[in-house]
Amino acid sequence: MNRRHFLSALAGTSLAGLLAPRASASALLDIRPGIDTDLDLSIVRAAMGIHPGLYRFQSPRAAERGLAAFETAYRAAAAREDMAGAYLALSRYLTTLRCGHSYANFFNQDDADVTALFAKRTRLPFWFRWVGSRMIVTSDTEGHALVPGSEVERVNGQRVADLLAALLPFTRGDGSNDGKRRALLSVQGQEEHETFDIFQGLIAPPGADGLHRVTLRAPDGQRQIRELPAIDLERRRAAMTRAPDTGDAPRWTWDERPDGVSLLTMPGWAMWNSTWDWRGWLEERLDSLAGAKGLVIDIRENEGGDDCGDPIIARLIDRPLTGWPFETRLRFTEMPALLRAHSSTWDQSFYDLGKGARPLGGGEWAPREDVIQNAIAPATKRIACPVAALIGPTNSSATFGFINAARASGKVRLFGETTGGNRRSINGGAFLFVKLPYSGIEFDLPLKGYVGRGAQPDRGIDPDMRMPFDPAWLGAPKDPVIEAAAAWCAGRD
Repeated sequence: MNRRHFLSALAGTSLAGLLAPRASASALLDIRPGIDTDLDLSIVRAAMGIHPGLYRFQSPRAAERGLAAFETAYRAAAAREDMAGAYLALSRYLTTLRCGHSYANFFNQDDADVTALFAKRTRLPFWFRWVGSRMIVTSDTEGHALVPGSEVERVNGQRVADLLAALLPFTRGDGSNDGKRRALLSVQGQEEHETFDIFQGLIAPPGADGLHRVTLRAPDGQRQIRELPAIDLERRRAAMTRAPDTGDAPRWTWDERPDGVSLLTMPGWAMWNSTWDWRGWLEERLDSLAGAKGLVIDIRENEGGDDCGDPIIARLIDRPLTGWPFETRLRFTEMPALLRAHSSTWDQSFYDLGKGARPLGGGEWAPREDVIQNAIAPATKRIACPVAALIGPTNSSATFGFINAARASGKVRLFGETTGGNRRSINGGAFLFVKLPYSGIEFDLPLKGYVGRGAQPDRGIDPDMRMPFDPAWLGAPKDPVIEAAAAWCAGRD
């Protein structure tokens, strides 16, 4: 369902009925003595009262209808002592904000809740990605002789287009940019908790026999129906290709190709749990570019994290560059006491962001420092060769900022697909991790809204050279997007 119409659809529908999960996915709420649902709901209302993007993509009236519908669904789940129902109700409500940073974060839930809700044997035993509304098998991770490039047509009798439509309303993204939502609903071995696995397991798990009945059409056109045993969280994690974001091991790779073009692959920029000296590693490799024919930076699977792209931009520019076409806005001057009492964060100064803020009208304020990122200063050392970046719908946070800066610099050619994020507005920068005391569910609350200067489209950033994923690429000896970017760098195209 299109996010633009989601709230109006809710207005005439019983969320309590829609969000009741199948019995096999249910878990009991851990009822806390002396606490009831009213406190949880008051905390959510307080959070929405300061959410910077609450009215960016919806009217105040629609926002109130959506919140009231959520409260009905949440109370119904609590009456059933249904943890899964409560989690789904909150998750579905938060997506109505159309904010890619507001969600009941899988990684921040209590271990017991993760086990009860997310760890069960419900997952499809292969990797896939969405191409529009088509589910394309990309890897047979469990040895079921599935051919990469096969199209899954039905899962347990349901058309995959209908399955996608059922899951999209639970999936975070910015504005009407569904590219990010489809990317999150693909399974490619990049995350310990895959978005598709979470919501498919709660909404459309396999039957009591634990088998997924899958209708496939192979690349040669032959159709078959397969019974595939569902796998659990442990099995999914065992097949991951991306290393956990901890420790001091390098997260990125550097490949000096025979054609003289260097390839820098950066699957993630989340460095807060790492002791790796990424700056030193990166500077050393950028130093090695003297005489290179080009640099290709692959960030297609990188949602964001720290501003790890700044040292690259610094070596390309002649004058300070912000590259961030947004204004910072808040919706509070004083943090509600209820949120202070039921949240945590990594920087206590976030609770005081609104102090001294300048009123902008319409319930918004500019923070004391309304420049959301310092200008990138030119570096003494320069990159003299052509630079290309490979981008896609996963890019929606720090990588979205990097791509803005790369385009503003005029020094980077972009290859791939339209990014995630949103040129009209995104939220982030500072967060509270809000804990609901009755259910124990946590959700991420961004505090800063970033609003595009002037009239901006409700979409991500388009590449200079559009190269959408083609299932025919699976099994190819070389990545066509990398090769196109390298050819441009080397002056062959």
